[in-house]
Amino acid sequence: MDLPEEFVTPDGVVRWARLGAGPPVVLLHGTPFSSYVWQAIATNLAADHEVYVWDMLGYGRSEMRPGQDVSLSAQGRIFADLLAEWGLVRPHVVAHDFGGAVSLRAHLLHGAEYAALALFDPVALAPWGSPFFKLVQEQSAVFERLPGNLHAALVREYVSSASSPGLAPEVLEELVRPWTGEAGQPAFYRQIAQNDQRFTDEIEHRYGDIAIPVTVCWGADDEWIPPVRGEQLANAIPGAALHLIPGAGHLVQVDAPGPVLDLVRKFLP
Repeated sequence: MDLPEEFVTPDGVVRWARLGAGPPVVLLHGTPFSSYVWQAIATNLAADHEVYVWDMLGYGRSEMRPGQDVSLSAQGRIFADLLAEWGLVRPHVVAHDFGGAVSLRAHLLHGAEYAALALFDPVALAPWGSPFFKLVQEQSAVFERLPGNLHAALVREYVSSASSPGLAPEVLEELVRPWTGEAGQPAFYRQIAQNDQRFTDEIEHRYGDIAIPVTVCWGADDEWIPPVRGEQLANAIPGAALHLIPGAGHLVQVDAPGPVLDLVRKFLP
């Protein structure tokens, strides 16, 4: 899936794409991923929807450079600005993992309006952050200096753990590739170092004020964020319902694209 378009921010260029025609729907990825995780879903939806995908700043094909602000705070502002750039008024939004926090921050703090919001295994409730995540936050400068082959092996193992049935080799390599090399390796640790729970603490108390339709979906075998978090989130948002997806881990749209597509299509106009 090509991302031919560019959106310039003070911290670098964000790459994005628009596919198909029809009612607009925007797809947000999480970490340490990219819009690639939505490829199968986006291609199918483009048959009858105008689908927007983008790589967050410092992720995937978007610009990676030293000194960038790639925090959840920055991504929330960028997403609100992107919606304005695209001229979208109340699109349907589908968000995964950190993308869930980004979409919630854009809505609650920056006035982004959605027709409805679907959250897949989102980072939204405290506490969060695995022991590995916290270790990297504390020692990011050390990890940046790992030999390239050891770094790639670490990222490969980390990404693999997001899947329940296991990732096809070509999918795994596509997810790992952006985080390797001179720009990618420090970018991987940069985005972990800059993100912490305070960015969801700032909005968690406002989930009860959300007045748009919200659907919460979760991989039943998610070992990164357990499904009980989905129950808690659905209970915190008025009218939200939880849907569990059997046989899927945290990377739910890759593990179970058919069931995910069915849920997304039921959510869309």
